[in-house]
Amino acid sequence: MRTVLITGASRGIGAACARVFARDGYRVAIHYHHSKQKAESLCGELIAAGCDAMTVCADVSDGAAVREMVAAVEKRFGCIDVLVNNAGIAMQKLFTDTADDEWEKMISTNLGSVFYACKAVAPAMIRAHSGCIVNIASMWGEVGASCEVAYSAAKAGVIGLTKALAKELGPSGIRVNAVSPGVTMTDMMKGFSDEDVAALRDETPLCALGKPEDIARAVVFLASDNACYITGQILGVNGGMVI
Repeated sequence: MRTVLITGASRGIGAACARVFARDGYRVAIHYHHSKQKAESLCGELIAAGCDAMTVCADVSDGAAVREMVAAVEKRFGCIDVLVNNAGIAMQKLFTDTADDEWEKMISTNLGSVFYACKAVAPAMIRAHSGCIVNIASMWGEVGASCEVAYSAAKAGVIGLTKALAKELGPSGIRVNAVSPGVTMTDMMKGFSDEDVAALRDETPLCALGKPEDIARAVVFLASDNACYITGQILGVNGGMVI
């Protein structure tokens, strides 16, 4: 039985990933930072369905905390076979109004966390000559978004990290890929008006916005044996908005 650690798994895309991995027979480690009740509720749901699951709390922008998180999962489940770096924050703000601390928080949470988690799981994966990492990027990391410069920059960093790390870890039998979602109806969309959401839907060639499950299915595919010859790739799941 394989083990997956999913950061930011208490809700949205992360929770959807946890459910799909559980259905595929994985042991699931559910990471959270602030949403303890939601994480524990999800964990209970998965256990009731027959999955071996646990929760783990950490500030993923802190390297030491991430190392402790990974150690806790390894102690309970053994080697982590799949890491899904999903934790992240969003911010819509003019570039000229973005404060230094807001920039630093965005980069440390959305990009630093990926670095820390990959670095923490890599040694055991290298020893096992096996493993899979799937990072959650964003289409804005590919093409940029007005009023989301910090977010776009952080996600562009995730894309660069993914491609470079895939080359470095490939000889050790480890695959590293990313899923790049389009507009997806999660808590990150709370700040958008109904008119904004409708406009985004109209701009999408499939005339629909993404659901967390759409992203989760792509993540699980990249982690599966069906993707055994895929690494260093950025899989766009965006309804055709970015091609």
